[in-house]
Amino acid sequence: MNLMKFQLNAIKELLIAMEESCRDIILKSPTGSGKTIILTHFMSEYVKGHGQSVFVWLTPGKGNLEEQSKHKMDLYIHNASTKLLSDVMTSGFCENDCCFINWEKLTKKGNNALKDSERTNFLEWIEKAHNKGLDFKVIIDESHQNFTEKSDAIVQLFKTDKIIRCSATPLIDKSAKLIEVSESDVIAEGLIKKLLVINQDFPNLVEDENPTNYLLEKAMKKQAELTAAFSSIGSFVNPLIVVQLPNNSDALLDSVIEYFESKGISIENESLAVWLSNRHDNLENIEKNDGKQLAVIIKQAVATGWDCPRAHILVKLREGMDETFEIQTIGRIRRMPEAHHYGNDLLDSCYLYTFDSKFTQGAKAALGKNALQAKTLFLKNEYKKFSLIKEQRTQVLDTQDDAQALKSITEYFKSKYNLDKDSAQNKIRLETSAFVFNDKIERLSYSGKATLISDISPEKLNQVRFREKMNTHTHGREFHNRVGRIGLEIGLEYASTVTILGKLFANEGKFLYKQKLLTLSIKEWYAFVINNFDELRHAFRFAMSAQQGNTLELETVSEKPFFIPQSTLFTFDSASKVQSEYKKNVYQGYLSSAEVRSSPEKLFERFCENCPSVDWWYKNGDKGDEYFSIVYMDNSKRQKLFYPDYILSVSGEIWICETKGGFDKTGTSEDIDIFSPKKHEILKQYLKKHNLHGGFVRQDKASMELLICTEEYSDDVRSDSWKLLSEIF
Repeated sequence: MNLMKFQLNAIKELLIAMEESCRDIILKSPTGSGKTIILTHFMSEYVKGHGQSVFVWLTPGKGNLEEQSKHKMDLYIHNASTKLLSDVMTSGFCENDCCFINWEKLTKKGNNALKDSERTNFLEWIEKAHNKGLDFKVIIDESHQNFTEKSDAIVQLFKTDKIIRCSATPLIDKSAKLIEVSESDVIAEGLIKKLLVINQDFPNLVEDENPTNYLLEKAMKKQAELTAAFSSIGSFVNPLIVVQLPNNSDALLDSVIEYFESKGISIENESLAVWLSNRHDNLENIEKNDGKQLAVIIKQAVATGWDCPRAHILVKLREGMDETFEIQTIGRIRRMPEAHHYGNDLLDSCYLYTFDSKFTQGAKAALGKNALQAKTLFLKNEYKKFSLIKEQRTQVLDTQDDAQALKSITEYFKSKYNLDKDSAQNKIRLETSAFVFNDKIERLSYSGKATLISDISPEKLNQVRFREKMNTHTHGREFHNRVGRIGLEIGLEYASTVTILGKLFANEGKFLYKQKLLTLSIKEWYAFVINNFDELRHAFRFAMSAQQGNTLELETVSEKPFFIPQSTLFTFDSASKVQSEYKKNVYQGYLSSAEVRSSPEKLFERFCENCPSVDWWYKNGDKGDEYFSIVYMDNSKRQKLFYPDYILSVSGEIWICETKGGFDKTGTSEDIDIFSPKKHEILKQYLKKHNLHGGFVRQDKASMELLICTEEYSDDVRSDSWKLLSEIF
């Protein structure tokens, strides 16, 4: 096959990088650029001149990607020695092998692909290969999905001197050799479409009773235009609609199938395909340009690695859920079906239809994390025996008090919005505070065009609002989801949350409550909860944080010894200008470019490193049984865990410190943690009980100094509660 110029250049750069001293090579290549073609031809060229080499190509677990990649190499490179994990388990590794292995079959808990005895055999095959003098080279496909401590441990088994990490959105390491295939070059060569067109010709406000059908109708109309255009140029490409459902959406699946059937597209006549983890209908030859399927229904699992160039249209559906939109999903519709542009904007573009605004966040996340790198750090020997007593939630029945939760939430609404028993007046007051009262459900999305991934941003697109009539049947699932999410904010069960929302806002007879704030009909109540989801969940959280004098009885707390973890997966900004090692940190190799860190955390770490009286310091995790925690209670008497940011030794004494947002130049607090007063109080109790020191640390931006509060907590920077940290230490 004829390779493109940029593909030949990438192969050449990979071969050169293999002869250089750096261990890590990063291939950043856009979806649709022929990454598999590049890598298979590279491997074929490399093994010709390097006997005793074995390539191990590791793929993520979704979509049988290892089988697809092996099949492509067999197709492109005749007589290539390719193997899957099952082949390795049978015959081991041989010279010039290219072995395609599903990563999760080696690492995932509960995965029966390798039993204990087989895992031992796999390790033995690696050892035998080493004894034969074979030299492993590792390729990590879709590397952005596989950067964990477990996966790193697997790579170490091969004792390789070369690791090639490849992805459209890789984690970038400054010390690695970066080989980047430009998105513009791939477009210029005609391999991927020129434009992503989002919600084409949508008005600023769309009002429709069925959002799913509205999007599918737009997709069908676009497909008809594409089909006619392909026919007019004598091409046999049958453009495919890809419908992506959210997870756990059986009802939505049925409605999509029902819609397509009404248009004569069905599973029975083989024009509709379904590709779910537990269901595979009409998938045969779907990747071929003249495949007879007109639409395929997928979920998130097929977002990675699936290659179907005739896919032109993506319909991304949602049910008010909050799933992350993976930017790789857009890559499924970016390939050109015949690997060249047609000189026709209609055919040279791909089309996204969605009322989900999250795709802009997905693009931003994909672009924003590129500078982060990770490596495993190990605890220095002198800190391996250090221990404290940590607190964990008791294992007995949950102590949460639903009546107390209702009381706290009622008091919060009354105080915050000045509400009383007059429902009509309360509605006016809530409306003036941005609460929405409407019998329709309102969504927000975007429309416009994007050439590059960086163009997919709210600033470069037009806003589209979609309104649909409230229906308790069709919106029931979304209502229940929202109620559940609101409850999750404070750890309430669904039944408790719906009861509280009903007692406060609904006129339904079963929700009797003397302090009812609104008397909404059931339809109005459903719409109120869905449209004001963010406001309600924030209100529930704030209601749980107000200081009401709750104390925690120590006998309800489980105490266990805490030891600093022996190793940690350390993430850092490899693009940072400064990469100093913090020698006082308990881990070997901890860098000043540690990420993700808040501004107060960065300032505190720098202070600790440069303060003569600080002997050593440890950055605690923010969740997980292996980290240091203290128990406190919210206003529903529910136990919650507080993970203080830092444990350190100051002149031989142990301190526990929490960093928070500072005070701006006018003295206004920038602390966004509504539980800070409660956490400070419980930290003070813990320190007193165990005869330790500590407090909350914040920056005063007027003086650019760090301050510490060890006694009475205050949000006033001018109060005597706040002392200069440099004076205390």
